[in-house]
Amino acid sequence: MPITTDVLVIGGGATGTGIARDLTLRGVDVTLAERGGLSAGTTGRSHGLLHSGARYAEADAEGALECLEENQILREIAGECIRETRGLFVQVAGDDSAYFDEKRAACEELGIPVEVVDGDDAREAVSGLAAAVERAMWVPDAVVLPSRLVAATAADAREHGARILTHAPVESMVLEGERIDSVSLGGAAETVVEPEFVVNATGPHAGAVAAMAGVTVEMRPTRGVMVSVDHDGLEPVLNRCRDPADGDIIVPHDDEVVLGTTSVPVDDLDEFERDQQEVERTIRECATMLPAVADAPQVRTWWGIRPLYEPDEAARGGRGISRGFVQLDHAEDGVANFVSIVGGKLTTYRRMAESVSDLVADRLGVGNSSTTAGRELIGASSASELDAFVDEFDGRGPTDADLVDQDG
Repeated sequence: MPITTDVLVIGGGATGTGIARDLTLRGVDVTLAERGGLSAGTTGRSHGLLHSGARYAEADAEGALECLEENQILREIAGECIRETRGLFVQVAGDDSAYFDEKRAACEELGIPVEVVDGDDAREAVSGLAAAVERAMWVPDAVVLPSRLVAATAADAREHGARILTHAPVESMVLEGERIDSVSLGGAAETVVEPEFVVNATGPHAGAVAAMAGVTVEMRPTRGVMVSVDHDGLEPVLNRCRDPADGDIIVPHDDEVVLGTTSVPVDDLDEFERDQQEVERTIRECATMLPAVADAPQVRTWWGIRPLYEPDEAARGGRGISRGFVQLDHAEDGVANFVSIVGGKLTTYRRMAESVSDLVADRLGVGNSSTTAGRELIGASSASELDAFVDEFDGRGPTDADLVDQDG
């Protein structure tokens, strides 16, 4: 029997599950389909930083404020999905001091809490910090465990009536006039969904999914490498205070740190080059902040694909410091019941989901507004419950592989 539903959400990363949760809390009947386990794509293959907004402050004030606000919301609603660490932007000898000053001024203007310290004070606070660090700036960054966050969001959606279908790739769509009439799912689902509305939240795959509905979504995906190495006791996230470049972030876990990242265009989202030189360059650059990582044993290496929207990236001129999201209403392309969401950051997933859900609710005539900012995620206070959700939804990713189940 076909599944009849108000909304079919395609994509089981942070944004897709966030949309499912938002809409179900408004009383909408939602079915979510993910081609693999939850967070199998971009979300689960990130570096796991919860941005404070400081990274974007001088280049994108609006995006920085979004990060700051969502950072604060997630600390309230996501419990054991978040690790309180703080963040430290460091200026290394040879870095442009004017860039540091510009970032500090922008943070202060936007209300992002900052505290500037000299190199000696920074080294006293962070064991092993490089002697070349001349000054640093504390900001309220944190670490997010994407496997837990996505699983909890999906479980919350299911608690309120959503169907969560994993290992259910979209195989085809049938259009009747200007509407998607049905969507065929394969894999473990092997069913047909008959939706009133369809949301494409498939990250870098958005173009391929949109093409099934005869719509063009131009993407410019880039790969980035993350390397986890043995290193015990780092408290804050370390950010190199310079223009975006390879190897400018170190994210602390317990006995490991995650080093990232690079940005290289890719054509094939599944079969792309894994360049060992990128790994070596990332380690080498991160070692300018924390020298011990240069010789630390490598635990695991993974690659993520950024879901960048081509027109947005072209306007920005290539690798930019902002990562805003773009909502594409395909009614303008002749498909009245279809929307795609592309770009964005893990930190702002809830806001992205709210934006899409506002559009969908309006089209469906649903008057209820979003309540996700003020409602704690189901299981958020229990690491073991969250990790059980991760297992249930086959949601383990490399980003937090050393932390999930470690606290349960």
